[in-house]
Amino acid sequence: MARYRGPKSKIARRFRDPIFGADKALERKNYPPGQHGPNKRRGKQSEYAIQLAEKQKAKYTYGILERQFSNMFDKASRMKGITGENLLALCESRLDNTVFRLGLANSRRGARQLVAHRHITVNGEIVNIPSYQLRVGDVVAVREKSKSLEVISAAIANKDQNFDWLDWDSSNMSGKYMNVPSREMIPENIKEQLIVELYSK
Repeated sequence: MARYRGPKSKIARRFRDPIFGADKALERKNYPPGQHGPNKRRGKQSEYAIQLAEKQKAKYTYGILERQFSNMFDKASRMKGITGENLLALCESRLDNTVFRLGLANSRRGARQLVAHRHITVNGEIVNIPSYQLRVGDVVAVREKSKSLEVISAAIANKDQNFDWLDWDSSNMSGKYMNVPSREMIPENIKEQLIVELYSK
């Protein structure tokens, strides 16, 4: 199962954005990583470099590798509506991301692990594919045997945000995917239009 396993703080510093959550290293060193520190002269970035950086940022944020991301862009470009917004909506409808948004895990990495280890069900059936695309009306829940897991209980206790496109039922530890989120609902700091321009070259 391929995924990025490297240092998270280094990536967050590269984009100067806490894409993996609160990060003390980013707060202390709010400049890109490198042996010359903040004093290294960095020339003006080209248009291509800016667009590429935005794509990389989106990939790291959602934990998606290049081929999968490219396939999602192709799918988004064939859908009705604005391609960039469609792309982000597809990223948000992934099962691992939805588990994270529901507050069942403290990070997308943790959510991916819960799914892969068969702790999560969709419409009553165990699904262990993190990239599984949810449809409107799907119900994501914690498997009955896994409801006592401390890691899930701790994540739910720390949950501090609800999202308009998800309906959380705390008594059943389940959430319903109510509708496809619009761009205004998605809190990620991603300039999706730059990604569209990059793929359009």
